[in-house]
Amino acid sequence: MLTTNELARYQRHLTLPGFGKAGQEKLKSAQVLVVGSGGLGSPVLLYLAAAGVGTIGIVDFDQVDETNLQRQVLFRQQDIGISKAILARQRIKELNPYINVEVYEERLTSENALEIIEHYDLVIDGTDNFPTRYLINDACVISDKPYIYGSIFRFEGQVAVFNYKGGATYRDLYPEPPEPDSVPNCAEGGVIGVLPGIIGCMQANEAIKVLTETGQPLAGRLLIFDALVMETRTISIPKNKNLPKIDKLIDYEEFCSGPQTTIKMKEITVQELKAMQDSGENFQLLDVREPHEYDIANLNGELIPMQQVPEAGDKIARDKKVVVHCRSGARSAQAIKFWESKHGLDNLYNLKGGILAWAREIDPEMAQY
Repeated sequence: MLTTNELARYQRHLTLPGFGKAGQEKLKSAQVLVVGSGGLGSPVLLYLAAAGVGTIGIVDFDQVDETNLQRQVLFRQQDIGISKAILARQRIKELNPYINVEVYEERLTSENALEIIEHYDLVIDGTDNFPTRYLINDACVISDKPYIYGSIFRFEGQVAVFNYKGGATYRDLYPEPPEPDSVPNCAEGGVIGVLPGIIGCMQANEAIKVLTETGQPLAGRLLIFDALVMETRTISIPKNKNLPKIDKLIDYEEFCSGPQTTIKMKEITVQELKAMQDSGENFQLLDVREPHEYDIANLNGELIPMQQVPEAGDKIARDKKVVVHCRSGARSAQAIKFWESKHGLDNLYNLKGGILAWAREIDPEMAQY
């Protein structure tokens, strides 16, 4: 039952044809789990709280970083270094004191996912990596819960509703994960700040439709939004009857890491690189990030952005050790694989953890990068 204050608060919902008091009461009794409170999670949490979803769970183990503030609208400058989940609970409770909020300051894993998800009616994905998406999908299939999917990259976003009344799942869209390091994350590829707000609001809308049984959810369909030209298109996701039955959770990091190869890429640590520099060793240092990243923080390496990698073979030394780095080690690994296969080089070394590891372990002044 809605209280007098709630009847006043949700008046615009109550007057909606086909929604009304019955729809609002369904929202009040609903329990929704949001995995991630960052770019997508921020608008999802704000609008679900404002709409009156009775219980909201937040899973997030991360702290606020300055680079988050360009798009994660739940947080402020003074929040840097503080738990995102705790701050998110505080902010949405300030927005709507009539809701309940549960916080899980931990990473969602194969060990805890089923136990956490069982308490909720549906799960909304605010993450940015393939292992967690497959984990959420499989846990929702086993638990028979709808999964509201969203993803963002640069200027494009996607939204879908998976496992709705036994319908298509994330594995029907992506039966196998992409090749490791083949898809850069938002930190490496960038994202326009307003995009997660747009996609997150779409996710919240789909959740409200599912919870109140209003309208037609994006089940069996994938909506693709292009912010550059302000166009959307929707594609069908057919149910793949040949997929194996999902009856248990697996190691999703291993699943998404791809098959093991017999040839292991050579790596060096940031400590080893620092020792090479200090000793005056003759080596070549290559940086495959973008120019704007180089301007923020660099190790004085030679800049060869990824789009220039195919034509840069003649810039690579053949007679000495060559260390290649990027932000995290993903793009540099791609560059090394290309140069090794194209030019037969065997003197390339990937900087393990990239410039992030350097900032963390060698030069704390770079930590904000």
